[in-house]
Amino acid sequence: MLRHGVALEDLAEICGVEPKTVERWVNTGRVPHRWHRWAAAKLLTADETYLWPGVLESSGARRGRAHRSELVEVFPDRASVPRELWLRLLTDAQERVDVLVFSGTCYAQTQPRIARLLTEIAQRGVAIRLCFGDPDAQSVETRDREEGLSGTLPAKIRSSLTYYRTLPDLDGCEIRLHATTLYASLFRYDDDILVNPHAYGEPASANPTFHFHRLDGGTMAEHYMSSFERVWAGAVPWSGAEV
Repeated sequence: MLRHGVALEDLAEICGVEPKTVERWVNTGRVPHRWHRWAAAKLLTADETYLWPGVLESSGARRGRAHRSELVEVFPDRASVPRELWLRLLTDAQERVDVLVFSGTCYAQTQPRIARLLTEIAQRGVAIRLCFGDPDAQSVETRDREEGLSGTLPAKIRSSLTYYRTLPDLDGCEIRLHATTLYASLFRYDDDILVNPHAYGEPASANPTFHFHRLDGGTMAEHYMSSFERVWAGAVPWSGAEV
């Protein structure tokens, strides 16, 4: 402030606070709100972390807390996820439902009238995107071999798709087929996402499932949500016809 000829009153006016507030920033090291830090840094042509080094530590601590807080629960295997949780997350969704699987037979098993339920949810304005494995893809053949399924995975996908044949004609609902190496099955409901990572040689139902809830400052939920977007962008629309 001395170097730039900025008085307490000048900085207070720019930041929209009382001069006494600026005096506390200077004399006690108190860290202002983010908007005030940005205004002061702009006026003084200095980085906010130079003016208040504690910002680095505090923001890192906040991010660490957010990361830990995003993890809601860990289930030892997908079969341990309560049916009530699957249904609650699905029926409570207000904006979007995203599903990324190979066959996703568990989805229909959780709710045998899954197509009717998804139709009701879409009709109230929720965007639904379902992404299944392409039964003719090399990645499906590889996963079938790794899990020792004896060539049944393509058939499981085709069987699973029969539940959803009416949905592609529904406004707000899209179904696509992907050919990616699927490292985790993903089930997203607004800011909640269930992540079912795959372990070599094990069926998806036997692998752990993590329940994340996206928070400001956290990155884990967004990490998997972004993964869905990448697969979705390269997937091929399915019209409901037999594959």
